[in-house]
Amino acid sequence: MSFSSRLEIDLDKIKYNAAKVVEVCHKHGIEVLGVTKGFSAIPQIVTAVLEGGVDGLADARMENIIELRHEGISAPITLLRIPRLSDVENVVKYSDVSINSEIAVIRALGETAKAMGFRHQIILMVDVGDLREGIMIENVLAAVRAIVKVDGISLLGLGTNMGCFGGILPEYANLNILVELAKLIKNRLGITLQILSGGGTSSLLLVEKGEIPAGINQLRIGEGMLLGTDTTNNRAIDWLKNDAFILKAEVIEAKLKPSVPRGNIGRDAFGNVPEFADIGIRKKAIVALGKQDVYIEGLIPLDNNVTILGASSDHMILDITDIERSVRVGDELAFGVTYSGLLSASQSRYIKKVFRKDNKWLN
Repeated sequence: MSFSSRLEIDLDKIKYNAAKVVEVCHKHGIEVLGVTKGFSAIPQIVTAVLEGGVDGLADARMENIIELRHEGISAPITLLRIPRLSDVENVVKYSDVSINSEIAVIRALGETAKAMGFRHQIILMVDVGDLREGIMIENVLAAVRAIVKVDGISLLGLGTNMGCFGGILPEYANLNILVELAKLIKNRLGITLQILSGGGTSSLLLVEKGEIPAGINQLRIGEGMLLGTDTTNNRAIDWLKNDAFILKAEVIEAKLKPSVPRGNIGRDAFGNVPEFADIGIRKKAIVALGKQDVYIEGLIPLDNNVTILGASSDHMILDITDIERSVRVGDELAFGVTYSGLLSASQSRYIKKVFRKDNKWLN
């Protein structure tokens, strides 16, 4: 099969990032789950994350978890998406822990686990403000009372998520809610929780500053470990590498063209009405990469003089007027990826994945 573009993946840099995140978190008594959903749990990358010393893995897709088990990955795996009621058998069979917020699903997990001779561990998710998944704070105690009555279930702890839907930033106050709830559960019900899972990459900043509440002892890290960035806090993490993934695409046209189309403008192929500024004749390039291949808004040209003008399903149009080198048909242009870009590129069957380890390209 011929590929029009490729994603170059430096496994050593991913291992380095994983090891640094683990080092920083372990100093504060926080275990690290390496989140694999951002790269579709590609086995070579999973291995690099594990070599970095993470305490376990986490993924939101049962399909990925099942594939990892079939690949022989025996590390503990947490399911990061609330289980489907229709899929509780797979959840119990393939994952060690699942996050939950629905008592009906927890009961079904318990029945299934008991029938299979297991006890399935769960983390009860608490909504502390982001309005994604989770029990509302005032209902947590009642939920725990119900959960402890379910045979086949072990309540491992509490967890929360921030930044993914509402964009809410982790702070001492909202993470400390988990700590206070754990104290309340112990005082009222006599139950000591093992895990307080305080979010993902966006919580790393609190760890760095020494401001994360005592008692938060788990983070689920994906973006920071992979890309060395923290989208929620709008920053590059300066102690991590941010170039482990490079997307390259071939130039299939390079010509001087006007900056504004001629004729009456309607909607483009995706139903949008494009707008253009008249800045004269520009040198433009088209690369063999489009919206069917990757999420275009998740790409960043590595040359600051290249501007992405837009894309159709098959072509991405670039302004290369100010680029210092000559660009010809057949040349390649390189792009960094954001987390959203990595999500789409990793699962695109039109983008070849190539791996580098110990300064050598792997076959």
